Amino acid sequence: MQDKKQQLISIYDGFETAAAEYKREAACHKGCAFCCSDAGSIDMTTLEGLVIRNQIDTLPRPRRIAVKKSLLADMRRREQKKASACPFLMKNRSCLIYAVRPFACRRIYSVTVCSASQHPMLSQKVMALGQQTIRMLQQLDDNGYSGHLSYILHMLDTPAFLKAYLAGEYHPETVMAFGKTHGIVINRVMTSRQPQ
Repeated sequence: MQDKKQQLISIYDGFETAAAEYKREAACHKGCAFCCSDAGSIDMTTLEGLVIRNQIDTLPRPRRIAVKKSLLADMRRREQKKASACPFLMKNRSCLIYAVRPFACRRIYSVTVCSASQHPMLSQKVMALGQQTIRMLQQLDDNGYSGHLSYILHMLDTPAFLKAYLAGEYHPETVMAFGKTHGIVINRVMTSRQPQ
C-alpha cells in the first residue's frame, strides 16, 4: 500500500507539472473557498480516502471527533439532496487537509474570481489533463471505488470493507447496495470502459 501512496503523489505531481503553464493566471488564493462551499460533489478514490483517513487519525481527539461529525452531517445532507460545504473547510475558509486533499480539489482552479454568478473558468487543456489523471488514479486504485469523499470515508470506516480493501481484495457485491444509492463507481469497471 505504501508503494501505491507514493505512486499517488507521483500522479498528483505529474498533473501539476503538466498544468502549471495554464494555472499561472489562476485567481485562486488562500481563503478563496467557493469550490469548497458551492461547487458540488468532491469525488475521490478509496486510495485517496485512505490517505485522508490516516491524516484525520493524526488530529487531536476533539478535532477528530468534530471532523467525524462534519462528515456524517455532510453525508446526511447529500443523501437528502441538500447542498453541503466540504466538511474539511474550516471557519477561516482554509482546508484542514490541504496537504492530502484529493485530486478533485487539486484540479480545480479559475482564471476569474468565483461567485454564485461566476463559476470557475478552467482551461480546456487542464480539463482534459484532469480526465486523464482521474483515469490514472482509478487504474492505480484498481480494487477500489470512486465517489463523494464523505461516502468513501464512510466505507473506509466500515471494518469489514477496510480489511478487504487493505488486503487487496475485490468484492464489489459487498458495496453494491450502498454504491447504487450513493453514486459510488467501481474503478476497475470505469477504466475498462474508457478508450485506451
